[in-house]
Amino acid sequence: MVTSDEGDGDVQPLWLSDGPATAELWTRMHAEHTRSGLWPLLLDSLDSSDSEFRPWGSGEVFPEQMSSPVSHDPAGLLAQWWMTYTAVDEDDEMLDTDRRLAVTAPFGQTWPGLASRRETATRPDHLAAEYAQAFLADRPQTRLGLVTAASGAEALAIAGWSGPCNYDNDTAKFSAVVRGWEHRFGARVVAVGFSTLHLSVASPPVDEHEALLVAAEHFAFCPDNIWQGSRPYTLAAYAERITGAHHWDFWWD
Repeated sequence: MVTSDEGDGDVQPLWLSDGPATAELWTRMHAEHTRSGLWPLLLDSLDSSDSEFRPWGSGEVFPEQMSSPVSHDPAGLLAQWWMTYTAVDEDDEMLDTDRRLAVTAPFGQTWPGLASRRETATRPDHLAAEYAQAFLADRPQTRLGLVTAASGAEALAIAGWSGPCNYDNDTAKFSAVVRGWEHRFGARVVAVGFSTLHLSVASPPVDEHEALLVAAEHFAFCPDNIWQGSRPYTLAAYAERITGAHHWDFWWD
């Protein structure tokens, strides 16, 4: 069991496997979740050569800092984050302002609201198992973590993961948004790294309008996906990349 570095060392929020995970094991544990109450996470480390397997093996998890995801309104969080990240500094030059607003075009500083829920015939859990297999093929050093949680979204906060801490120390806020995606898009939390999050998505956006709305949610949730993602650094270009994509990946600087 992983012991949190914080407090008196008596909090152990998750189990961590001694060695690399397998897709078969993740799938079996995921299928058992309803009975066991344990949500399986594929856990990646900061560096593949890191002997401590940070943050998990080093205990850099902080469940004591986290609130409950159910105490947060995801729509309100996303709207507030959007306002913060699209705010124009009055000291900015006109050219800098234009460039900043061009990133989030066609919305600019106006929060467009949540994307609508999408129905699908694709089974979310079956798709999650396929993504787990693909993830492990790329990162064979990944280990298995087990968290007592009702869902993958809640597991992030209960485990004390602090990947987005440069933006907010309370991971429960991000968990609340992921809970919404679980219901609206059939998203499942499959893997988590030091500052990365990987979801399978059963019902991704399929047209330009839907993709732009989802991209706006992603920008509010994780602005580094656009600010520091693959060029060009615009919401529209990002929307093209996630159209029809059955996995969403996030990275916070």
